[in-house]
Amino acid sequence: MTRRTRKHGYGTAAAAALALLSLAGCGSSPEAGGEGGGGGEATPAARDKGPACVGEAPGEGGVHVLRGGGFKLPGGGGVQYAGASADGTTRTATLRDGATYASGQEQWKVTPGAKVTVSGHGYTVRQLCAHRVVLEPRAAEDRAALAAGPKSLEPRQGAADAPLCFTTNPTVLAAAAKGFPPEGETLSLLGNGGVRRFPTGLSVTVAYVHKETGTAGLDANCAGVQVAGYEDVRPGDTVEFAGVRFEVSALTPQAVRLTRLGGGKS
Repeated sequence: MTRRTRKHGYGTAAAAALALLSLAGCGSSPEAGGEGGGGGEATPAARDKGPACVGEAPGEGGVHVLRGGGFKLPGGGGVQYAGASADGTTRTATLRDGATYASGQEQWKVTPGAKVTVSGHGYTVRQLCAHRVVLEPRAAEDRAALAAGPKSLEPRQGAADAPLCFTTNPTVLAAAAKGFPPEGETLSLLGNGGVRRFPTGLSVTVAYVHKETGTAGLDANCAGVQVAGYEDVRPGDTVEFAGVRFEVSALTPQAVRLTRLGGGKS
């Protein structure tokens, strides 16, 4: 998936470029963007109205497609969680065909119980949340393919990690979960553009922290695919990585802190 334009804040490289431009502009006239330029303040992002989740995730075998990310599916296809809408009572999600973005891809607006077909393979939408969509394969062959164990749990940092990144296999998910702090403990992600890597090929980056609006962006990649792209998260929001849920507990200019939650139903 292509990296989306950030509405509030800048990544490390962009911030450095902006600083250089600011230095170059010292002494310019107000008309050219000097002291009289009046850049204004960033507009806070609108909060998700909820409900946080609708529908029920299956106990096992569900495919978790994370907000702003993609998931490779059996048969060479894939799906992205491209957008969401909630009005305080109901929730819908927009799914996009393909694990990574390309122009002209088909999109579907879905609710729990909806049936979608991706590259000839059928799935039922079981749960919609602000942070994820859970799909259940309708064919036994697809359920078996997703649950198949990999040859190795050692990541190789690239497309070869797909069996570790796009799976419902309990052994792989357990190995991924062990790479995070225990339930109730805090995971700190540095806000300097550094990459935090985890045991089964996942990497997570703080894309930006915007102190004026109290929001941050988190990107996750695995096997060369952006598997999550959480925009404008705030303290109290839920995010998920590799089947493990976290609550955003604090944002500072230096770090985003996440507290690991228990269970996985919502």
